Amino acid sequence: MRAVLKLGGSLLYNEAGEVITDRVRDYAAAINALVEKGNNFVVVVGGGRPARSFISAARALGANEAQCDWLGIKLARHNAELLCAALGDTAYPKIAETLDELEVATCTGRVVLMGGLTPGQSTNAVAALAAETTRADLLLNATNVDGVYDRDPSEAGAKKLDSVEISELKKILSGGGTRAGEYKLFDPVALRVVERSKIKTIIFDGKDSKNLHRLVKGEKVGTTVTHSN
Repeated sequence: MRAVLKLGGSLLYNEAGEVITDRVRDYAAAINALVEKGNNFVVVVGGGRPARSFISAARALGANEAQCDWLGIKLARHNAELLCAALGDTAYPKIAETLDELEVATCTGRVVLMGGLTPGQSTNAVAALAAETTRADLLLNATNVDGVYDRDPSEAGAKKLDSVEISELKKILSGGGTRAGEYKLFDPVALRVVERSKIKTIIFDGKDSKNLHRLVKGEKVGTTVTHSN
């Protein structure tokens, strides 16, 4: 199986802004174990708390949105370097910075790591493009929530969905921000890519790395994004 894992940057940091090294190690161990069983992975890592802090400071200092995006891109790549280090020889040693680099790197059979690509899109969009480029069987989106809800999960009465059709997901996420650092589960680019290529996508609770094993085994975890046609 070829899978693209989007690992939310928020999963890698605690409330004090420190790297949760045990979680990075746990994901590295989980990915290595799945690779040993014949699975192929591309892993796209988000920027998380440090990216938001830098973007907020840059915006306050007068940076434009493209500059803010580049800060997020660079910090996401640094996070990818952390996982690359933990994966050891299983990982392709250079963080892929373009889709062309991704295609070349995947030919080695190693786990390919990515952060951001270009201003104006989130690392969720990068993951969707990576899944499209590599013709992945699955796009797995590890987040700090346990799936997609019919409204903001913090609202009373919010209901978790076991599956959601892509058009409905677009409606649910239509109120999300599009400035640097404000992307939520998916930005508009990610939604369009998943929709046009009908990529099987699962959004799940990434706080437990064991969920990765469960998903690859075909167990029901999180929310599956479906396509009507």
